[in-house]
Amino acid sequence: MFTDANFTLPVWDAARRRRMPVWVAAVVPWVLLWCWQGLVLSVLWVAFDAWRLRVRVRREALRWLDAEIPALEDSTALLVQADSPVAQLQRARLQRKLAAAMDAATLRTIAHKRVRPGYRWLSLSLAAAVALGSWQYAHGGDPIIAAVRAKLAEETSDIVVRVLPPAYTGAPRVDGAPHDMQVPEHSRVEWCLKTRRAQDAPIELSDGQLLKIGHQCAEWTANESVFWRWHGVRYNLRVLPDRAPDIEIAAPKEIIHVLPLDARSAAIAITVRDDYAVKRAVMHMTLARGNGENIRFSDREVVLPESNDPKLRTSVRQWSLAELGMKPGDELYFFVRATDNAEPPHASQSPTYTLRLPGPQQVDTETTALPVLVKPENLRSQRQVIIDTEQLVADMKANPRLDPANVRNRSETIARDQALLRRRYGQFLGEESSIFGEEEHESHGGASEHGLMAQFGHMHDQEENATLFDEATKKVLRRALAAMWDAEKELRAITPKPALPPEYKALEAIKELQQADRIYLHKTAFAPPAIKEDKRMTGDVVGTKNYQREQGAANDPVPAEVRALLRALAADGALPALWSRDAHDWIRARISNDEQRLAAQRAVQDVADGCVPCRAVLRAWLRGAITEAPVLLQARPVAQTPFVKAWGAKP
Repeated sequence: MFTDANFTLPVWDAARRRRMPVWVAAVVPWVLLWCWQGLVLSVLWVAFDAWRLRVRVRREALRWLDAEIPALEDSTALLVQADSPVAQLQRARLQRKLAAAMDAATLRTIAHKRVRPGYRWLSLSLAAAVALGSWQYAHGGDPIIAAVRAKLAEETSDIVVRVLPPAYTGAPRVDGAPHDMQVPEHSRVEWCLKTRRAQDAPIELSDGQLLKIGHQCAEWTANESVFWRWHGVRYNLRVLPDRAPDIEIAAPKEIIHVLPLDARSAAIAITVRDDYAVKRAVMHMTLARGNGENIRFSDREVVLPESNDPKLRTSVRQWSLAELGMKPGDELYFFVRATDNAEPPHASQSPTYTLRLPGPQQVDTETTALPVLVKPENLRSQRQVIIDTEQLVADMKANPRLDPANVRNRSETIARDQALLRRRYGQFLGEESSIFGEEEHESHGGASEHGLMAQFGHMHDQEENATLFDEATKKVLRRALAAMWDAEKELRAITPKPALPPEYKALEAIKELQQADRIYLHKTAFAPPAIKEDKRMTGDVVGTKNYQREQGAANDPVPAEVRALLRALAADGALPALWSRDAHDWIRARISNDEQRLAAQRAVQDVADGCVPCRAVLRAWLRGAITEAPVLLQARPVAQTPFVKAWGAKP
């Protein structure tokens, strides 16, 4: 007999059985796909839907029973609350009727009428599962489907593919049936027959190679991504390149970092990462000390410590200036060089960072009358100007999107240093206008007086003659100042790269002044190589090539073989001899993207198999690889016959 506590339980059981297939169907696909995210979401949805259905059954069960069982006489409310003795007798009578009328068929009828199956939510779950399964199938990520396909392919295939990665990668050896795969760079790939038949179809690579397979396994070294074909079935073989170590310097953030005057330490944070293992990582430091052109450099190397992860090396340290050996006025240049464990190893080097510790301002108390070719402490030397310019050029090349305002500021700063240095050396020649060479002065005393004075006298009224330098030294100084002026002009124009040649020219002139009292002996002479007597007068022209070309002809970046192939592909006729080799060479040299190169090589293979519509595809790939179209500046001669003129005339 039903009581007021359990009369809704049969209705809840019937409703739960009605919705149970939908709940199971929503969870099973995510279990098969081994997707824990989808499984968790589907289980949460099932729990929420069950709770919502339970609340609905408790709220509407009485109304459902009154509607489906007429014998209850719409009195099911007494099953919940019966206060009077008459109501309690009536509830007992209803309980007996309910026990007799509530059978399995009635409960199923109530559940089918009152509880919806919930196909809408099931369709959404199945659609998401199908979409994920299709994506995994396309990318080989479905473990169940991939395992079934691999098992079937292994049982039905007559060939075994073996991949032997390089030892330094630590990757395991792979044996299995043909399928799309990714292998490390420089891996050895072998194709072996199971039945060891004497002859079989060769392995066709997308780059045009044919690998014979028979008693001996076919071997190939994976240096670039290709696809291979055997018995008309293609498989992709993608190569994962071994990249050079990645170096990241988090501190200091600026390429040129100026330390405070009261600094006692400097932070340097370095991180080196690699695909497989970092074999060696070294921070190379160069300390520059001195002033003027008398600067001394000292080098030092610090090895970055190893970590638990062989792919990672880090060094985050607060270096004291005593450890770096820096004193006020010094500069420290450092960069990081790292190599991996590849064979041969890949090396990478970071940009050069500068730590600059300013020195105290000094007052020039020198009272000697002899001029000295040095500069005050607050001026940059010519070497430092060259170093700053080279660093700016390297940064602009490494980062084309460098902030233009930053480039302008750095270039103008270097130009300002060059100008100060030019004025400093210009003092030894008097006026700066003398740097452009010999000046022309008007001679009020006549040509004879000027000639006599220049021949027998010394004109003290000229700035250059007020110094103690001889004429040879003045010429070298003029050359140095003129070069500094040219470098300054380029730096002011924000073109630092053209400023490097005149900067080096100025440094060479300054060093020539410093080393003028030294003597160098030329102890070696040019000795031409001996003539091979056996080649003389033999007429052997192997290896020679005529570099002359027709006068006025344009340099054509497209080879004649490729032009002939493009013309042949536009028609349905025969293709030139060795056209596939020319196409493969052109594609390999001009298309660097792996996906595009494989698609172009696939078009070459299709055309070789006789696919006529594929000719247009191959022609499009070959034409798309032309990056420098020739410009014809000469008109082509065209015969203007009377018939052509009449044909082109307007009616």
